[in-house]
Amino acid sequence: MLAITDTQFMTWLAAFLWPFLRISAFVVTAPVLGTRGLPARVRLVFAVGLTIVLVPLRGMLVPTAPLLSPAGLVIAVQQVLIGCTLGLVLRSIFLVFEFAGQIVAQQMGLGFAAMVDPASGAQVPVVSQLYVILGTLMFFAFNGHLQLIELLVNSFTLMPLGTQGITRAALAFVIDWIGQLLGMGISLMLPAIAALLIVNLVFGIIARSAPQFNIFSIGFPIMILFGVVVLLIMSGILAEQMEAIFGAGFTAAYEVLHRQ
Repeated sequence: MLAITDTQFMTWLAAFLWPFLRISAFVVTAPVLGTRGLPARVRLVFAVGLTIVLVPLRGMLVPTAPLLSPAGLVIAVQQVLIGCTLGLVLRSIFLVFEFAGQIVAQQMGLGFAAMVDPASGAQVPVVSQLYVILGTLMFFAFNGHLQLIELLVNSFTLMPLGTQGITRAALAFVIDWIGQLLGMGISLMLPAIAALLIVNLVFGIIARSAPQFNIFSIGFPIMILFGVVVLLIMSGILAEQMEAIFGAGFTAAYEVLHRQ
C-alpha cells in the first residue's frame, strides 16, 4: 500500500501551487487573456492546464521552505507580484492605442462619441475602441499570444521560484516604462495630429478673416471627414508601428526579469 506522508504531500502541493500563483496572476493581468470578455472559468482552466504542463516540463527547482510558513508566504506573494508585474507591463501596450485614439478623436471632433470598452468596462471614444480592436487583431497576427506563453516559461528560468523576486530596480523600471507610454501614443498618431492641427489653423484663419462666415456649421463635418481620410491613409503604416510597440513591450517585460 502506497503511503504518503504529510511532508511529501505539502512538498508536492508547493511544487504546483507556487508556479500556479505566478501563472494565474499573469493570466488575469495579461493582454487578451485578462480581458473581461473572457470568462473567469476559462482563465482558471487555462492557468491550471498551463501549470500542469510547465511544472514537469521546465524541471523547476522548488524551494525547501515549508508551504505553511513565513518563508512560504513570502514566496507565494513574490509569485503573484511577478505574474502581475509582467502582465501589467504587457497590458499597458494597449493603453498606447487607447490614448492615441483619444487624441485623434478630440482633434477631429469625435471625442463625445464614446462606447463601453468590453475589455475594461470604461467609456472610451469610438476611435480608441477601433485602435484597440485593430491592436488585438495585430497582436494575434504577430503571434503575440505565443510570445506571452514563451515569456511566462522563460520567467521561471530568469527569475526562479524563491523569496527573491521583483526588486526595487525592476519596479523603478516599470514606472519609467509606463511614463514612456505617453510618448509612444503621441508618436503613433503624430501625423494625424499634425494634419488635423493644420486644418484647425485654416478654419481659424477663415473665421478671423470672414467673421460673418458660419465656420462651425461646415467646419465640424469637414473636420470629421478629413480625420477619417487621414486615418485611412495612416492605416498603411499602422502594422509596422504596432509591431514595434509590441516588440518594445516584450523587451520591457524581459528587462524586468533581468533586473535582480
